Amino acid sequence: MEKLHFTVQIDAPVHTVWTTMLDDETYREWTSAFNEGSQYEGSWDLGREIRFLGPEEDGSISGMIGTVIENRPDELVTVEYTGEIMHGVERTGDEAQFFGAQESYSFAESGGVTTVEVEVDTPEEHASMFDELWPAALGKLKELAEAR
Repeated sequence: MEKLHFTVQIDAPVHTVWTTMLDDETYREWTSAFNEGSQYEGSWDLGREIRFLGPEEDGSISGMIGTVIENRPDELVTVEYTGEIMHGVERTGDEAQFFGAQESYSFAESGGVTTVEVEVDTPEEHASMFDELWPAALGKLKELAEAR
């Protein structure tokens, strides 16, 4: 796994950025940069399962299954992946390519500007794709949060 880092500064209070990033409706908007129709099922609450899902071209659903291992509102949320869904079929444990990978979003506000830092573990073969997609997604997040 390779650890990738992305940062964006957003001209909005930290709570606005937090809710824009994690609320269902706006989550679907900023994550459309990864896959049109992206959504999550479950909860961002500590210890809860959350599934990040999106449609495939054939109409099936694919995505990631994770557990929220850290949640400090307006400060940090971390998900550890326990499985994946490929074309509607769940794989867990060692069968899952992202098993054990973590994804963290940290938030810090200074002078009304919120810095969001994303740290994500990814297999090396996906690194270049995420190097393009994450900045686009964070750009959408910035646009949404600053418009609120």
